[in-house]
Amino acid sequence: MEAALIIFALMVLFAFLGLGVYVTTKVVRAAKRGVDRTITQARRTVEDTTLRAKSLGQVGVMGALAQLRLDLRTSMRATQEALYAGVRTDGSLKESIGLFERLSEHGHELDAELKRLEQEPDRQRIAEGLPGLRERTAKITEAADSLRWAARDRARRFAADDLSALSEQIEVESGALRDWSRESVDDLTAAAAEFDAAHKARPAAGPAAGQGKGQARDEGTRGAEPQPAALNPAAPTAPYPWQKTRRPESTT
Repeated sequence: MEAALIIFALMVLFAFLGLGVYVTTKVVRAAKRGVDRTITQARRTVEDTTLRAKSLGQVGVMGALAQLRLDLRTSMRATQEALYAGVRTDGSLKESIGLFERLSEHGHELDAELKRLEQEPDRQRIAEGLPGLRERTAKITEAADSLRWAARDRARRFAADDLSALSEQIEVESGALRDWSRESVDDLTAAAAEFDAAHKARPAAGPAAGQGKGQARDEGTRGAEPQPAALNPAAPTAPYPWQKTRRPESTT
């Protein structure tokens, strides 16, 4: 018995140790991803700032190359953020993301080529290839801009349709809330009065009812003469529609 308890305790201890190692590994990996993401964003910010400074501070071939890289990176990054943010609520953008990934391959290739040309000493050769580089950059950025604006137009259209449907529902509900016509109140009052009169006119049943009739007959013969019934008895007062109808009191 003691050996079984010891084995069980060891198994529980190893399970906790394994769970602790797993959790620690997950935390370390998450922290590493966060650090890598921060480093990547910082490096990207520094590089974009450098390119912006080159495009503004340098003239000629070097300034043109820096401007092309800056335009390319800005367009691709904006499209990537728009698509990946939109796919969370619109699954149809997955196909657009697939197209963007293929476009990104051409964008990375062009950015790497432009970066290598920044170190090229033959400025004349670079100047001769600038028209082709501008054309490739324009094709990639136009395609990326087209995907980005299409995704934004789609999201804007869905939001407008949803707002229109919501406005129509609110108008219908507002009309129902304002429907306080007197006709519906009168109908409820008449129905309640009819129900109350029908219950009051129903005779009591059972032995108690018979006994009550006999006792009333005896009292009538010994006492004063019964009063004649009114020719036009007063109609029962109709209760308010929100009041509960009172049931006839039992004669027992």
